[in-house]
Amino acid sequence: MIAILRRELSGYFNSAIAYVVLAVYFFFSGFSFHDTCFLGDSTNLSPVFAFMFYIIMFIIPVLTMKTFAEEKRQKTDQALLTSPVSLTEIVLGKFLGALIIYALCCLIFVVYAVVISFFAPPQWSLVLCTLLGIFLLGMCMISVNIFISALTESMVVAAVVGMGAGLLIATMNNFISVIPVKWITDTLEKISMLNYYTNFTYGIVSPADVVFYLSVTALFLFFTVLSLEKRRWS
Repeated sequence: MIAILRRELSGYFNSAIAYVVLAVYFFFSGFSFHDTCFLGDSTNLSPVFAFMFYIIMFIIPVLTMKTFAEEKRQKTDQALLTSPVSLTEIVLGKFLGALIIYALCCLIFVVYAVVISFFAPPQWSLVLCTLLGIFLLGMCMISVNIFISALTESMVVAAVVGMGAGLLIATMNNFISVIPVKWITDTLEKISMLNYYTNFTYGIVSPADVVFYLSVTALFLFFTVLSLEKRRWS
């Protein structure tokens, strides 16, 4: 798994993907930070986190689009699938590679909190709770998009479908308010990532919220392993 992880990180930084994702993430978070905290004369980072929720839905598909789709396009997936490494280790290696890049993106919020501390004491508990929430959200979305990448050999298709899935997740609560069928709305509320993320923005770390994100992550990583297993024997 370590070899796969190193290969993934090397691939990210040898191409433009890591730099583009970091630059876009830093640009939009910096823009929101400047608009909210400097122009708005506020020490509250919550609006910045809320804004980045929607940006994440479009950045992560770009980060993960090549994980398996590029392997299929270059016909290197056969060598990967027949290597003396389990499918679980392959999936985890690629997942952790993307997760490390995403974690580097999230660290910018610590910098923002330090900047704020020069003017007023930031609410560190709230900042760290929200940071944990946005990290878990990203982790979950990475697993979803890696699964999407495993289903196609086109990076463009993987990115577009991933963005579509992100848009659906981001707007799911809008459907809840218009659907008249109660059991459907109850189900949507239970699986809405935004609902679980909101608790973190209030400084609340609920075990149920953490378990939800970890469970969804594990579920889609398992789906990815199954898709690779099917491809190996096809």
